[in-house]
Amino acid sequence: MLVTIIGWVLFGLVVGLIARAIMPGKQGMGLIATTLLGVVGSFIGGFIGNLVTGRDALAMNPAGFIGAVLGALLVLFLVGMVGRRTYHRTA
Repeated sequence: MLVTIIGWVLFGLVVGLIARAIMPGKQGMGLIATTLLGVVGSFIGGFIGNLVTGRDALAMNPAGFIGAVLGALLVLFLVGMVGRRTYHRTA
């Protein structure tokens, strides 16, 4: 159980770092926020991939990794949009 959790955290960190490297612009996030971004993106990407392919969302495969990065990019984009909207309302 502990190994699985540590694996998800490390996977989330890698996916989050890749998503931040791909996404243009500056993202003001630390390592914890980047890891959470990757984990949430992995779940979203796995869920969408499971809907499309019918495979297990938790199965490790190259398509699942790509889906995780795409999911993290989606989450990063949405967080950026919410942050911009909040900033413009207060400015």
